[in-house]
Amino acid sequence: MSSSHLGVYSDWIDHAIAPAVRESARPAADQVREIVRRMVATAGDDDGPSDVRVERRWTADGLVGEEISYSVGFGARTRARVLKPADATGPLPGVLALHGHDGFKYYGREKIADTDEEPAAEVRALRDQYYEGRAYANDLAAQGYVVLVPDAFCWGSRRFPLTEMPPQVREDAVDGDAAAYNAAAGRHEHLVEKYCTLLGTTFAAVVAREDRIALDYLRGRDDTTDRTASIGLSGGGCRSALLRATSSELTAAVVIGMMGTYNSLLDQNVVTHTWMLMPRMFPPQIDWSDVAACQAPAPLLVHYNRQDELFPLDGEEAAHERISAQYAAAGSSASYVGQFFDGPHKFDRAMQAAAFTWLRNVLAVE
Repeated sequence: MSSSHLGVYSDWIDHAIAPAVRESARPAADQVREIVRRMVATAGDDDGPSDVRVERRWTADGLVGEEISYSVGFGARTRARVLKPADATGPLPGVLALHGHDGFKYYGREKIADTDEEPAAEVRALRDQYYEGRAYANDLAAQGYVVLVPDAFCWGSRRFPLTEMPPQVREDAVDGDAAAYNAAAGRHEHLVEKYCTLLGTTFAAVVAREDRIALDYLRGRDDTTDRTASIGLSGGGCRSALLRATSSELTAAVVIGMMGTYNSLLDQNVVTHTWMLMPRMFPPQIDWSDVAACQAPAPLLVHYNRQDELFPLDGEEAAHERISAQYAAAGSSASYVGQFFDGPHKFDRAMQAAAFTWLRNVLAVE
């Protein structure tokens, strides 16, 4: 195996132990869950949101919306958007729509959920690139769900202020410049992971904890039923997989454009990925596909793009086979659906339609 990014050190891959372990090992689901529990555990795991506030309400395009905020115990308050049909008369299934990484931390919830105000130009451009122009959380809510879209740790309302980043991370970025902030935030993520290590946790663990807090809030609302799902593209798909692996309260999960084997990344794809995907001690013991499948037979949908620039096709196919085997071992092959689409890294309208249909079936929406 060679690596264009490791160059003269490409033979390091063959010298290492973990790739061969991942290739040959097929850990049982309960073993994977225990590894995940240990590696993604973090202080305050049992906490819910505190000091929840409704910041504003609106009605637009057949939906009613709320901008809420709450504390997760440290740092800036989390902001989230809640969307549901304006004509809803009773409790609805809940969906946690999880924004992606996108190399774009200046905004979070805004990337996939609209209010009654026009989105920023940068948000519209991102949607054109990945979502075929849609704020898919709004379209999902219109189909009969209460959709919650929370900012993740380090994004949007939970982003680190530029002025508080070290100078060598901040470089020449200035407040108010989203592109410059995003570049600085990309460098800053490595520093955050270092602090996580010193604090006895991981970036993945902190993000997953906050998504569990969001799920706790969603499930506790008077207008939701006990059936809930998560969905997200790319980094949002990573969040969805981690939430599925760490919560027994989730009915179903959708992972879009965020699935492949760890070994398939070793050629040249590591540089494009977030620390969320590879918390320490996952790669030495288990594969990313094992994490996604560890709650089998709970319903799981994974979307793969055949020309995804972040995941080689052979790694996607290997992950699909591995997840399928886990679900077969759990006696419920039909509970896992892997769908392949042509095209690059995206969640376009055809994929959205397929995902929404699957959710409607597993959440029993009439």
